[in-house]
Amino acid sequence: MTAPVRFPRFFVTTPSPCPYLPGRMERKVFTELKGPHADALNDALSRIGFRRSQTVAYRPSCMSCTACQSVRVIAPEFRASPTQRRNLKRNADLEVSECQPWSTAEQFELLQRYLGARHPGGGMAQMDETDFADMVEHTPVTSVVTEYREPGDGFTPGRLVGACLTDRQGDGLSMVYSFFDPTHETRSGLGNFIILDHIQRAARMGLPYVYLGYWVEQSERMQYKIRYRPLERLGRQGWERIADAEQDRLVAAIAGPGRAVGPTMDAASPAGTKDNLPVGDADRAFA
Repeated sequence: MTAPVRFPRFFVTTPSPCPYLPGRMERKVFTELKGPHADALNDALSRIGFRRSQTVAYRPSCMSCTACQSVRVIAPEFRASPTQRRNLKRNADLEVSECQPWSTAEQFELLQRYLGARHPGGGMAQMDETDFADMVEHTPVTSVVTEYREPGDGFTPGRLVGACLTDRQGDGLSMVYSFFDPTHETRSGLGNFIILDHIQRAARMGLPYVYLGYWVEQSERMQYKIRYRPLERLGRQGWERIADAEQDRLVAAIAGPGRAVGPTMDAASPAGTKDNLPVGDADRAFA
């Protein structure tokens, strides 16, 4: 008798400098997503901490470090903070639409402005239109590009100010990669708004979670994720809800003078991107 789904083969990358914690090395375990069961495999792997990059699912597999923790927002129970409510109100006029995962010149131009302002010299700074198309279009699972536009005039679509490549999974939405206009003259908090909108849409769709990728407590640029409540993290015993008292402490620790308060889901190291998303063709990225 032939099994209906072949168990995937997993591979491990060679160690490389950690993009989050100086002086440490990282490695990843990964497998290929393909075939008619790619959605089911991606769903199952996301529940044990994997992320997707094009046709590859990967997760950290470091020898002596467990700092990277997968986190997800419990969408139906989410309650916005006063700051988050102001953000939602400020950007409520944006027109949100889900598009098929096809790249456009307008999206690429926005990405270039985003990378130029936030990550000059970063790993994605040299992306061309073909690289961007690969990132968006090479998906073996159910994916959409969510676009955020300013109001149009009824005939011409409004200005594109944000976008997110999103996987629609059985138990939630997984935010693969988001980018936005970082120098908008009148809008702020667009990165946060994209996350908040995903949480609201997941709740409306009856989906329990929004997957935010990896959180590293010691990495300042990953701390924005701790502001979304309630939040679960993946540990040795499975997914566990972060207690209110602990989350209060973590939020307070990043609220001091001079600390970043906006999202750095956009944060990137010279070697990669947020959540260390590999750049370019997946086969080359994991070679």
